[in-house]
Amino acid sequence: MPPLDFDDHRIEREPADPNGPPCKNCDVVREIAFCAALSHDEVRRLASIRCHAQLPAAFTVFREGDLADHVFSISTGAVKLYKLMSDGRRQIIGFLFSGDMFGLAVDGGYAYTAETVSPTQVCRFAHRKLDSLRDEIPRLEKKLFAMALKDLVTAQEQMLLLGRKTAKEKVATFLVQLSCRAQIQGLPPSPLSLPMSRADIADYLGLTIETVSRTFTHLKRDGAIGLPGPGHATLLDIAALKELAEGSGRG
Repeated sequence: MPPLDFDDHRIEREPADPNGPPCKNCDVVREIAFCAALSHDEVRRLASIRCHAQLPAAFTVFREGDLADHVFSISTGAVKLYKLMSDGRRQIIGFLFSGDMFGLAVDGGYAYTAETVSPTQVCRFAHRKLDSLRDEIPRLEKKLFAMALKDLVTAQEQMLLLGRKTAKEKVATFLVQLSCRAQIQGLPPSPLSLPMSRADIADYLGLTIETVSRTFTHLKRDGAIGLPGPGHATLLDIAALKELAEGSGRG
């Protein structure tokens, strides 16, 4: 079967319904989505330019260098962002979840590749249409600016994660980050869903798959985490994990 394209007929798409409730697919993440600060009327205007789609796992939303003609917001699911080095190695620069937005660009091309980690629902907005609304809705402009600033801060944190931390500190940081993200979504800090593969985690943390697996085993042995099954982790000692993440739990 040929690869799927976003506009392929096999992708389940839902065009905007001007007479229906705005953003009905985002009720669960409404408070953390980029449109959270907008009024009901402004959300309706935003919904009028969006296309909602259900994407399968391992679906390439766009590739690095593609024309940046759309912006995406995640309703449910997970997306990984990555760049390929000249020698073919992959560096994952982030994992995104419900309420996150991606695809913002300043030079006409996407700076990274975006691929779904699990079945994912997204809202897609054409850049040109979104730009026109930004002029009409000042709060939208501020929110998009805040999200761009958040991306910059995240990139700086990733530099620290890759450059100065040990393997155990990196894995602890990763788990603490996911726990904090879960709480923002209104979920308990533990257990965690880990939809990404060990290879994905390795490419995010700048480690080998073997090192990631070995570190998870060490953290389990130390009583910091539990591994009840594939794709899940229980944080048994969050305080210890936070100390490791901050570099104060070495030993």
